[in-house]
Amino acid sequence: MSMRLYANQPAGTVTRLRTLRRNATEAEKRLVRALKEAFPTHKWRFQAPLGPFRVDVLCFSERLVIEIDGGQHAEAAAHDAARTRFIEGEGYRVLRFWNNDVMENIEGVIEAIQTSLSHWEREGARSAQPSGKGEGDRA
Repeated sequence: MSMRLYANQPAGTVTRLRTLRRNATEAEKRLVRALKEAFPTHKWRFQAPLGPFRVDVLCFSERLVIEIDGGQHAEAAAHDAARTRFIEGEGYRVLRFWNNDVMENIEGVIEAIQTSLSHWEREGARSAQPSGKGEGDRA
């Protein structure tokens, strides 16, 4: 299954995502640097479209979306849940981390991502749809 990232996206999507990349939060910048360092063979896409949504970090080969949440996400729980359901319905796993976890415990965040990647490979899940069980929960 090959999804073209920008197919059927509204006008201005590329410009908007480019702006978000340029104005990334410190937590986003830190996570992207750590991912590239910890997993250099994986291709990490930052601020990528996925259906009608924008995701913080995407790895196609591992069917993984990583979201970095700030305080505004506490008020947007229902929206985030619907978004997560859509993304999981597209065959991706969703890992969520709070900004302060990324800033104060990047080693723990990378370890949680490594655990998820290892579990995914062990289960042979590359060709299977994720169960959704426990996915989308904060690590």
